[in-house]
Amino acid sequence: MRAFALAPIALAISLLVPAAQAADAHDPNIKGLYLMTDYPAVTVRPGTTSNIPLRLQNYGLTPDRYKLSVAGVPTGWTATILGGGQPVAAAMPAPDKDVPLQLRLDVPANAKLDEQTLTVKAEGQGNQASLPIQVALAKQLPAKLTVKAQLPSLRGSPKSNFEYTLTIKNDSGRNLNVSFAAQAPQNFETSFTEAYGTQELSAIPIDAGQSKDIKLKVRPPSTIDAGHFPVTVTVKAEDATAKTDLALDVVGQPQLSVAGRDGLLSARAVAAQQTSIPVVITNTGSAPAENVKLSASSPTGWKVTFNPESIDRLVPGKDAEVQALVTPSDKSLAGDYMVSVNANSRGESASSQFRITVNTSTVWGMVGAGVIGVALLLMLGAVARFGRR
Repeated sequence: MRAFALAPIALAISLLVPAAQAADAHDPNIKGLYLMTDYPAVTVRPGTTSNIPLRLQNYGLTPDRYKLSVAGVPTGWTATILGGGQPVAAAMPAPDKDVPLQLRLDVPANAKLDEQTLTVKAEGQGNQASLPIQVALAKQLPAKLTVKAQLPSLRGSPKSNFEYTLTIKNDSGRNLNVSFAAQAPQNFETSFTEAYGTQELSAIPIDAGQSKDIKLKVRPPSTIDAGHFPVTVTVKAEDATAKTDLALDVVGQPQLSVAGRDGLLSARAVAAQQTSIPVVITNTGSAPAENVKLSASSPTGWKVTFNPESIDRLVPGKDAEVQALVTPSDKSLAGDYMVSVNANSRGESASSQFRITVNTSTVWGMVGAGVIGVALLLMLGAVARFGRR
């Protein structure tokens, strides 16, 4: 069982070893000691410190101790060779291996703006290597910024929050405090926040050569019509400016309203009897309202239904009339009651309060009058009979 478990590991190692050997392979005709760098000519600013990466490469030589030094250092400059993050005076690369080093240059603020050539040397028993590095001095380089949106065009409704993720990069040689602003159509709300937070921002520090992400939130006015709207983001720091163009496409949105016929929001009803009340649903939005459902909130014991129960489609600028069939409870007393009529269509809703004045049934009034009449007749008969005695 253990053999089977180790088999995948052995296979992985067998695949990695040839790859590692291929990575370390070099021309066998190349032999000796070499000092190398990816940047043999650099530009630095007076009053700053710069680090230049170096490699001491051993091709096919036996291990040896190589003394490290820097020649041609101008007066007032400090040149230090670093290895492993600390100053070193010698290095010993293994055969066909290299030792990573750094040349640290501390240039005084009053240094003349002349080009200098510094020579890094490695000297051992019978072998040596040297590397000339040209160092040009320049005044402070101009700031440089770039800004880019991950998704520059978004689509949504007037009720949507459009959120853009922006990457701001400081391509300068120094740290910058970058401010930003958004130019949007009138009545559009804009705000900048942290990439992973809610704190609103107007500026952010960015180190030299680094980038940071921020979020831009754009909220259009709820009454906006459908259309394509541009937004421009501008970032600034010192003498540098960068811009990016964004866009939001606002799609149509239905907007419902509920009212009675001719705007009337009152009606009369009789307890325990069904009354039909006309209700008008209007779409004042910019997109059709689909499958508009009707519902009501009414006093306890009341029954409210609709005919029809829903509207399949209501285009912008049009209205439709339905009948609210209201039956007050048989226990309702005479007086005014409120019934809320609601219309809903896929997240869009509207409601209105209807005042219903309830009268008691005339049948019960007649019964009550009859009872009173019978009681009066009985009282009169009793008076007439016992009054003669």
